[in-house]
Amino acid sequence: MTLRKGSLPRGWYPQDGEQIRDFLASIPLPPQPRTARAAVAPHAGWVYSGAIAAASVAALNPQADTVAVIGGHLPAGLPPLFAEEDGFASPLGNMEMDRELRALLKKELPGKSFRRGTAPDRYQDNTVEVLIPMVHYFFPQAWLLWFRLPAEMASFEAGKILFQAGKSLNRNVVVLGSTDLTHYGDQYDFSPMGKGSKALDWVREVNDRRFIKTLIEGKAERILDQALEDRSACSVGAVLATLGFAQASATSKGELLAYGTSADVSGEDQEVPDSFVGYAALGWYA
Repeated sequence: MTLRKGSLPRGWYPQDGEQIRDFLASIPLPPQPRTARAAVAPHAGWVYSGAIAAASVAALNPQADTVAVIGGHLPAGLPPLFAEEDGFASPLGNMEMDRELRALLKKELPGKSFRRGTAPDRYQDNTVEVLIPMVHYFFPQAWLLWFRLPAEMASFEAGKILFQAGKSLNRNVVVLGSTDLTHYGDQYDFSPMGKGSKALDWVREVNDRRFIKTLIEGKAERILDQALEDRSACSVGAVLATLGFAQASATSKGELLAYGTSADVSGEDQEVPDSFVGYAALGWYA
């Protein structure tokens, strides 16, 4: 059995199983039912977005056979990238990949949406890895599916194909799409509202809120446009796939479960940092 090992440095998430359990047990999760078929979660280090990400993962149906964690950080024109190993070595133990579903997707995606084919994901990337220990905590018996998608409308169709592939294998599949929202400030070369509280309010109340509203409304093409034009999502391919899966499974519209920014970590008494990032948890329920 080939295992993919974690490649993120210490600080992204705890490397000890007991620390992971203590961290997640300490989070006051929102009281939503665990019936979501799809969710969107942030992918920063857990100190910044761990509680928000946990709200997404904890919303997913606990009866799932497979949790598909879809990442991004891929521009349009690149093929879908799949983790090819048999499993992932989580601090909570090994999480086995759903090899049958992966093989079917690799067969179906090129012919119906991605004519460039697929490729192995051999790169260090936080969008999937940072969420896996959390997924393993809430889904200790489930299979894992790890892949990343580019920022183009084909990724929306990929979510629909994933739903049909799972159905054909009689799998109860849930999807976790990974993205952070607005990256604001000098560090990200994006500061249209200057600095300070005015900038933070704009990210919270305008840029991120507009993207979340469009996502809840299920407008796929507008989601892609806003992510690229407003720089309001860094991994929109994953978001599009999550929405495509949700719509194919006939779920109701999305629901915002939690929201925050990395600026919140410094506390209300601190000055607004020059650079910060927005995070949201959303779920789609049956």
